Amino acid sequence: MFLRRALSTAILATTAFAAACGPSMQPVKLSVKGNLPDATVTVDDVLLGSLNYVSKHGVALPPGKHRITVERVGYFPWDKLVLATDQPLVLDIQLTPIPD
Repeated sequence: MFLRRALSTAILATTAFAAACGPSMQPVKLSVKGNLPDATVTVDDVLLGSLNYVSKHGVALPPGKHRITVERVGYFPWDKLVLATDQPLVLDIQLTPIPD
């Protein structure tokens, strides 16, 4: 049930991002990869799903600034403000374990 809700949220979020672009602005493709496929990806406070899911499906972002956060328990979060322009945005996200 959680996975179905998460996937539905991710699809709605991707659709919302693309719709926010409007007819005059082309969406920018966000591609991600990283060392922890089960880490969660959040864009502008919207949970999109696992890194693996987002990596396979990509995200369409409206041009402009976006906060991207990738988190997993036991690891330092990866949190960046990125600028989406007319070029695809490709991120390689490597999470670092929190020492004991």
